[in-house]
Amino acid sequence: MKFISTRGQTPPVSFSEAVALGLAPDGGLFLPESLPDLSGRWQGWAKLSYPELLREFFTLFATDIPAEDLARMAAAAYTKFDHPDVAPLRRLDERTWVLELFHGPTLAFKDFALQFLGHLYEHQCITRNQSLTVLGATSGDTGAAAIHGLLGRARAKIFILYPDGRVSPLQERQMACTGAENVFALAVDGTFDDAQAAMKTIFEDQEFRVRHRLSAVNSINLARVLAQCVYYLWAWLRLPPDTRGDFEFVVPTGNFGNVLAGWLVQKMGVPISGFRVATNQNDILYRLFTTGDYALAEVHPSHAPSMDIQVASNFERFLYFAEDRDPARVRAVMEEFKRTGRYKFANFKRDSITASRTSDAEIAHIIRDVHTRYGYVVDPHTACGFKDLSKHRPSLVLATAHPAKFPEVIKESIGCESTHPTLEALKAKPLEKHRIPATVAAVRAFIEAHG
Repeated sequence: MKFISTRGQTPPVSFSEAVALGLAPDGGLFLPESLPDLSGRWQGWAKLSYPELLREFFTLFATDIPAEDLARMAAAAYTKFDHPDVAPLRRLDERTWVLELFHGPTLAFKDFALQFLGHLYEHQCITRNQSLTVLGATSGDTGAAAIHGLLGRARAKIFILYPDGRVSPLQERQMACTGAENVFALAVDGTFDDAQAAMKTIFEDQEFRVRHRLSAVNSINLARVLAQCVYYLWAWLRLPPDTRGDFEFVVPTGNFGNVLAGWLVQKMGVPISGFRVATNQNDILYRLFTTGDYALAEVHPSHAPSMDIQVASNFERFLYFAEDRDPARVRAVMEEFKRTGRYKFANFKRDSITASRTSDAEIAHIIRDVHTRYGYVVDPHTACGFKDLSKHRPSLVLATAHPAKFPEVIKESIGCESTHPTLEALKAKPLEKHRIPATVAAVRAFIEAHG
């Protein structure tokens, strides 16, 4: 299988090349040339373990990697998860289910893709006999998960940009308390969008990119989105067979990668009825899917910091399909948005996606209500998914992080803290972070000095 850029100005590449590049040289995002049809396959996957399901799914895409290597990497990727089901499905009542995606080493859904991506990177370094420089930007959870996927790997150095003071203290400690020599936590002045913009600009510098063998760890890397597809399949296969077609997947998201993964599974022939994008008060996706207006606004720090985003980078992949796979139209939309900070769609194709918006005050109320009603504690991001659950069909809410990562909000909401031994151990470790301006020059200079 070959992979193409959403902007149509990069020749098709192999899976391994798409993973190594991350961002296409023309500034676009990689997608498969065609999506495989799963309609005749998923019936035989129901009894597979999670690593086995990942292996079967990736054989359709990673056609340039030997099957035995894929099987080995899939088996190794989930050994650090603390639940035998990897992604357990919990039923709260007859119409509400939760998919727990926080049982990995950093207690967030990003572990599902980044533990596997770490093995993919290591495989590439070994087979090519090369080192790798990994660069990413994070609003909270991606950075920690990426770091822990590459922790201590001899041939890889990882640089993670995050907005100083705008991630939770425990999220920062997960990035800056590893003690690993190949990890650099870069606290930038500004917002996540500032960090992400600097990162993307650096990837556009082809000389710098090639010289440092730069690869992207954000969800702009297609391998991350494909790995997240697997937990939608996993969950859907474990729902009651007679009601599977009625379920709406409710997805807390800021960068759009999480919901895009499920939507792609639907486009591959799995009969999922629909999706709801659950945003916090930084609601560019809510405004897009309710009005067709994709417009920047000021980022306001919130109880759900991983969604404090205004530029949803994975939206470009959805746009490619919404614009009938026309890369010229994608380029036109993205160029106008970059120039003006806005694009108003005359007839936006929402497909099967709806959206909701949750304020900070509502987040605290929802955490309290869910705890009272079910005896279950949700983190602030997952709480956004419980806003306006459908009264007409059952809902499956993706629980994206462990509540212990946000102790202040949980205590404010229900009067007691949620804890986890992994996080408690971090509190005694020294914090090692590097403060830099959110500029291309500053990030490039730091990589030059430490790469």
